[in-house]
Amino acid sequence: MDGRPLWRTVLTPRWSGLLLLALAIAAVMSVLGVWQLDVYRSKTDAATAKRAEGAPVALQSLFSIDEGLPAKAVGRRVTVSGTWAAGADQVFIADRRQGDRDGFWVASPLMVDDSGAVMVIRGWVASVNDPAAAAPSGPVKLTGTVTASEAEDSSGDAAKGRVLSSLRIPTIVHMVDYRLYDAFVIQASVESGDVPSPAPAVVPPPPPPTDHAGLRNVAYAFQWWIFAAFTLWMWWRIVMDAHRTDSESDGSGDGTDGGSDGGSGGEPGGEGDRGGAAVESSGTVSA
Repeated sequence: MDGRPLWRTVLTPRWSGLLLLALAIAAVMSVLGVWQLDVYRSKTDAATAKRAEGAPVALQSLFSIDEGLPAKAVGRRVTVSGTWAAGADQVFIADRRQGDRDGFWVASPLMVDDSGAVMVIRGWVASVNDPAAAAPSGPVKLTGTVTASEAEDSSGDAAKGRVLSSLRIPTIVHMVDYRLYDAFVIQASVESGDVPSPAPAVVPPPPPPTDHAGLRNVAYAFQWWIFAAFTLWMWWRIVMDAHRTDSESDGSGDGTDGGSDGGSGGEPGGEGDRGGAAVESSGTVSA
């Protein structure tokens, strides 16, 4: 079969028009996929903002001291009431940026009941000897934002003093003789109680974790994109089938009918080659 150029099939009005239609349908489906992805992002941003902007709730209402930090509690605004623990239990977290300066976060334990405390990030100081770093005392009620431990291990720092390289409850829990909540609270304001003066600079809370709302819209987006790809693939399959049929049709007219060789030529040896004498059944030869 002679090879027919594929472009001759593709450029016929029928298949060119079908290609334009397939491209238009695929483009619409692609736009619908992008739209579904935008819907997912909008829902996610709204859910994330709602978590950060919600009214403060009591820390104990989110989880207990016997539980690990649940994901739903991270980034929530909370209220905490209790009494500041001994100043000797205060720790500092090194290499914390505040504006254009490096310094330390001041983390002070706040006893919320007789047996447990929560570590409160009271603010930022330029050095551990800053007067604002002096440990507070007495009862207090404050609001703040829940944040989780950092991933970097700082257990080796605990043996060197009370300056740690990372914010980690598993490290600090071995430095005090009472239980700790599996979370930190970044202090925003003091509702009641004594406010030290000078006080550490307020630390802005980290961005809340993303609440992945509307995941179904992500599935819809990929579904539309798959449909778009399938439309173009179907056009290609149809055109290839048509091209194969056209090529076979072109090849069927190129062959020639073979003539019969020899015709009805005489067989070797004519009548004369046959036996001239007929042998009778009796075995005699007739003249």
